[in-house]
Amino acid sequence: MKEFGGKNVFLTGGSSGIGLATAKQLAAAGADVVIFARDAGKLAVALEQIESRRVAAAQRFACRPLDVADHAAVTAVMGETVETFGAPDLLINNVGRALPHYFEDVTFEQFDETMRTNLYGAWSATAALVPHMGAGAAIVNVSSMAGFMGVFGLSDYCASKFALVGFSEALRQELRPRGIAVSVLCPPDTDTPGLAHEDLTKPAETKAVSAGAKLMQPDDVARDLIRGIERGTFMIVPGGDGKLAYFMKRHAPGVVDAIMRRGIRKARV
Repeated sequence: MKEFGGKNVFLTGGSSGIGLATAKQLAAAGADVVIFARDAGKLAVALEQIESRRVAAAQRFACRPLDVADHAAVTAVMGETVETFGAPDLLINNVGRALPHYFEDVTFEQFDETMRTNLYGAWSATAALVPHMGAGAAIVNVSSMAGFMGVFGLSDYCASKFALVGFSEALRQELRPRGIAVSVLCPPDTDTPGLAHEDLTKPAETKAVSAGAKLMQPDDVARDLIRGIERGTFMIVPGGDGKLAYFMKRHAPGVVDAIMRRGIRKARV
């Protein structure tokens, strides 16, 4: 997808963070944008910010309250939005949450909610919308660096994000003959409200593992995401630190493990 002018974009998790930054940049590129999130108040505020980036009077913007963990609600809301807004040319499944804890402190209920939000939410939205999408359309699933690298204290989150990468790889193979591109975004730690919430429960070892990494800004991640869509990149890893980590994990996993173990030992001194 080289041009976004006049394209329909559906973006879940669009009321803050990476989702909102991406929605604003796509609006500035001429796209019509619908954002989805749980909080109606935050959606309304976000929609005003997105609308302020319009570059053409004909551009359309909308928001829909939605909990992507509710499969029936996703099916109904996405179906209604297609009827009123048209089919999406670009679907970005951006919803994600993390509640870092030691494995023994992660309840089954937390694990279940993490999977329903991070993985099932992307599955449900994709399943509802793929039948309406045609050649030239694209799907981006937002995973994480924790989707290709296991991280201390993030057992349920890593499980969901690794699964999202696998889902994206399989979906890419199935949809390629139909002319629908699939990408997966794996951002490093990004300065978002979600990261601030994670820090409230994050074990010391988890903080130590990522202590030396540069914190990215949502606008920078959004730019890399959009550039990846334009280039047809499958695995989009923003930032120099992220790209280095991805390279090292693929080609020198033992070194990565040693670095992480050293950080964990320091945190326990």
